[in-house]
Amino acid sequence: MRIGGLQEFSLIDYPGKVACIVFTQGCNFRCGYCHNPELVIPSQFSQTIPEEQVFNFLQNRQKYLQGVVVSGGEPTLQKDLAVFLGKIKRLGYLIKLDTNGSYPDRLEQLIHLKLVDYIAMDVKTSLGRYQEMVGVQVDVEKIKASIDLIIHSGLQHEFRTTVVKPFCSYDDLSKVRDMTQGSQRHRLQKIRLDDKLLDKRILTQSQYSECEFSHLEHIFQMNQSHEREELL
Repeated sequence: MRIGGLQEFSLIDYPGKVACIVFTQGCNFRCGYCHNPELVIPSQFSQTIPEEQVFNFLQNRQKYLQGVVVSGGEPTLQKDLAVFLGKIKRLGYLIKLDTNGSYPDRLEQLIHLKLVDYIAMDVKTSLGRYQEMVGVQVDVEKIKASIDLIIHSGLQHEFRTTVVKPFCSYDDLSKVRDMTQGSQRHRLQKIRLDDKLLDKRILTQSQYSECEFSHLEHIFQMNQSHEREELL
């Protein structure tokens, strides 16, 4: 496992649980709004953290932590991810996985082996604009497969969409919402504008104002509630 960071305490990253976060190194996407380039761009990688150090920490915190969030980068790029999660499981922790959904086969394996308890997937934009958003070629059928897999997994889950105005029109967000219909939760999050952005050109682009974003969020949530009522 290439481990690029360890956040020892979090009350917000695993809903309802006291957790730590393990950040894996490496990502197959190049989203311009990403603010963790040190986990994405090989030339910016720092020295990896040994697994032994992570497990020593987890063993010493068993009385205080309930869960471990495995994030990135993109964790499913790590070929020994299942082995790593199995070791965490044997320590009695709940596991939340953050993913971009580009490897549904690996995701399915983790679910089948009962190595994850909560999955959070970033749905970037409408499928027609995915490649433009993530900066690389992407098989959108795999994105769709991961969404469907997660919704029907029986696990706690959520979908997230970072709203970047040039790529997330109301029409795009409507299509995103339709893709995740039937999910437990899908939330929009406002882009974070700082000097760590992978693509600094975003800092010069127009983004939604707080008022505009709140309006989009309200419509998005209203439609989600209506869809759930129809399912019931």
